[in-house]
Amino acid sequence: MMIRVILSTLIVGSTMIQASNPLDSARLKAYLRLVPVLFVCYIIAYVDRTNVGIAKLTMEEDMPLFNAEVFGFGAGIFFLGYFLLEVPGSVIVERWSARKWICRIMVTWGIMAAITAFVKTPMQFYIVRFLLGVAEAGFFPGVLVYLTHWFPTRDRARAISWFLVASPIAMIIGPAVSQWFLDIGRTTIVDGVAITNPDLLGLKGWQWIYIFWGIPAVIAGIAVLYLLPDKPHHARWLKPEEQSALEQEIASERAMHGAGHHHSLMTGLTNPRVWLLAIAYFGIVTANYGIEFFLPSILKNWYPMEPNKIAQLVMIPSLLVIVGQLGIGWSSDRFQERRWHSVLPVALGAILLALSTLTQGNLWLTMICFTIGAAGMKAYMPAFWSLPSYMLTATAAAGSVGLINSVGNLGGFLGPSVIGWVKENLGSYEYGLLFLAGTSLASAIMIAVIPLRKNPSDPRDPS
Repeated sequence: MMIRVILSTLIVGSTMIQASNPLDSARLKAYLRLVPVLFVCYIIAYVDRTNVGIAKLTMEEDMPLFNAEVFGFGAGIFFLGYFLLEVPGSVIVERWSARKWICRIMVTWGIMAAITAFVKTPMQFYIVRFLLGVAEAGFFPGVLVYLTHWFPTRDRARAISWFLVASPIAMIIGPAVSQWFLDIGRTTIVDGVAITNPDLLGLKGWQWIYIFWGIPAVIAGIAVLYLLPDKPHHARWLKPEEQSALEQEIASERAMHGAGHHHSLMTGLTNPRVWLLAIAYFGIVTANYGIEFFLPSILKNWYPMEPNKIAQLVMIPSLLVIVGQLGIGWSSDRFQERRWHSVLPVALGAILLALSTLTQGNLWLTMICFTIGAAGMKAYMPAFWSLPSYMLTATAAAGSVGLINSVGNLGGFLGPSVIGWVKENLGSYEYGLLFLAGTSLASAIMIAVIPLRKNPSDPRDPS
């Protein structure tokens, strides 16, 4: 009951939904039925792509060749595979079936995530991480396109924010659960006494992290077939009048945005503003994944601690990320403003990342900088991902979302690779952190000056 009240308030501000209104009733049901499913799926996706950061804490003990540079490249190569199917995946959701495509994605990525447990060489690690990216490609932009089939413009940023907040939740759940596997097969020192923990079924703890988190992806993928209707008229839990009201609302918005314009797929892929947004996203993602993959290693380098303690500390930044994403999503919809709700959090995050390089020796000051920095690198997302649907419609918007996400996520290769290379060749993480701060600040400036205005007379124009 409490969840229903909270989501009702988020949909219509401070006014409760009137059940006699078919449109508002359909909007509420869509929130309650769809967002939780997508939320859980994204948690699993995010854990499976980032759990390498926690596994690394003990994985490198068993395989000395897996140094910071190898891990950085392996963590990042995921995004080269991810790049390949982003745009096709978005268009498949728009033209075919979201639930079938998301099912395919989740089952295959769950299998690849589990296989990571059995890599023996850096090359095997690179290949599995690349294939994991190929398997997961299309999930994130596909969900964003799927949401445009269900949520009117006035609700979309908040729906996106509830979906996106799954990533910081994942960054809490992932380490919280994974830490219990870390000591399997390791020798630890407790009160000055060496204690050797046995393997479990012949496998080390870092191997169980990969296997454990691969299983939910397969299960959730199958569940998606039954829980995610493609369009409102497919939803048996909507009354006919609710189906009609919701589809008419969304159709009228698409017609309004597309009046006088034929927006084909090629329109979205060749629009200069879309490419500028993709480049800006690239810079932010570079910083975001550089931090997410290497924060455990940075803390271990700056403050020698047991892996379990580090796993607990890396959960802290995600708490502020949750507040930031939900707050930005609400505020962006409340004021119908997207640009500065994107720019300001990223700029703040860049400044705090730069300042973090001056905090070594003071653990809690370090954590404050990384916490605010991480929040800035994610809080902007609900507002940012509302921009493409303002500029373009239907297939063009789907293509643009896929393009922005695929090009932008190549930053997920650059950030960890640079951090790992800098650590191995310069012996320090500080220069890498300054690089990440620079890419995100440049992105904030770019978003601030990109010409977004399509129609000066449109009151919903995001500029």
